[in-house]
Amino acid sequence: MFEKAFLVSIHGRVQGVGFRMWAEREAQVLRLRGWIRNEPNGSVTALVGGPEEVVARMIELFWSGPPGAAVTSVETKPVNPTDLPDGFRQVR
Repeated sequence: MFEKAFLVSIHGRVQGVGFRMWAEREAQVLRLRGWIRNEPNGSVTALVGGPEEVVARMIELFWSGPPGAAVTSVETKPVNPTDLPDGFRQVR
């Protein structure tokens, strides 16, 4: 199984709408590894890794987010998948 990992920056109305909790649940269902956190500028950053097609699905899901979110952009940067933590969780 070929693994991919991306650092993802999500912009728009993504704080104060349960985005991190929603993303954590979605990533756990998809069995992805990584983390998600709020940024001081109002965006959310996530490290997402796992099988290539599953990671692509999560990045697709970031565009919709939970009810109340209004995503304006999703930027991805490939990173080394060997640096991924076990599981997926919210971090500060």
